[in-house]
Amino acid sequence: MTRTELMQGWLQQQFPEGGWSIEPASADASFRRYFRVTVNDASHIVMDAPPQHEDCGPFLHVAQIFSAAGVHVPKIIAQDQQQGFLLLSDLGHTTYLDAIDDDNADGLYMDAIDALINIQLASRPGVLPAYDDALLRRELQLFPEWYAGKHVQVELSSSQRDVLERTFSLIVLNNLAQPQVYVHRDYHSRNLMLSAPNPGVLDFQDAVYGPITYDLASLFKDAYIRWDEERVLDWCIRYWERARKAGLPVSTDFHDFYRDFEWMGVQRHIKVLGIFARLCHRDGKDGYLKDMPLVMTYLRKACERYNGLGPLLRLLDELENRQVATGYSF
Repeated sequence: MTRTELMQGWLQQQFPEGGWSIEPASADASFRRYFRVTVNDASHIVMDAPPQHEDCGPFLHVAQIFSAAGVHVPKIIAQDQQQGFLLLSDLGHTTYLDAIDDDNADGLYMDAIDALINIQLASRPGVLPAYDDALLRRELQLFPEWYAGKHVQVELSSSQRDVLERTFSLIVLNNLAQPQVYVHRDYHSRNLMLSAPNPGVLDFQDAVYGPITYDLASLFKDAYIRWDEERVLDWCIRYWERARKAGLPVSTDFHDFYRDFEWMGVQRHIKVLGIFARLCHRDGKDGYLKDMPLVMTYLRKACERYNGLGPLLRLLDELENRQVATGYSF
């Protein structure tokens, strides 16, 4: 029996009187799929998470935590973890990416900052998995394996690998020295919904306990939308001021905070380049390739600003030169 047939059978149990219709809502970078179910003019979302690939447990756990923190997340209407189906409230059709523009960005991002601060204020150690040394490094290793090895098809030399290892150690040292809070881990324009109350927050099942600047780097160094650096700096200042007022453990010196924000972004962008390459070359999802240039721009700009990242910048130059020579382009 196909997943679609299983889902339709499960929905028949939820709505035994019938009269419901279903259509695709969205898919993400994992095996999860989402469908919109309409019943008597009311709309719900079905998450299809094949249990051999996905576990609904973390989604349910984090939804409870974030909801208790006052964050607008989908309500759980029905669940079948054994089959991998969740019936959720519908937060609407409009993502931040769909709606945001120069005129409304300030207001939308301040809403996103307020929700993020609520998440962070609820933080407790031992509740979510730790964003520890092993996980940070495992993410960074996606870059040499998938971006360098598979995407630009470069076999790194021993000296190039040494550069990566030394740079990765510096990055992780900074990341782990930051105050630790709940981290959504994909807090950006595709996972924030225009809703009331605003924003609706999605795709939080991979949440961890980790560096306080991570979600801010996801939000303002977004792989899918670009803002002037001056505007990002202003938004970071506004977050920092609100976070301090709320009692969050951010640095008392904004310059230190912003440096941590930049270094956290470096970790994320190295990882994202690896993930996008893997999605293309392993999973056949080449739509993410168009987003690589922006991610690379973020990474290169940060490397230009900090002495410890100079060797990584030179390595990126070497990879891009090899890329042009072998006919690859973004």
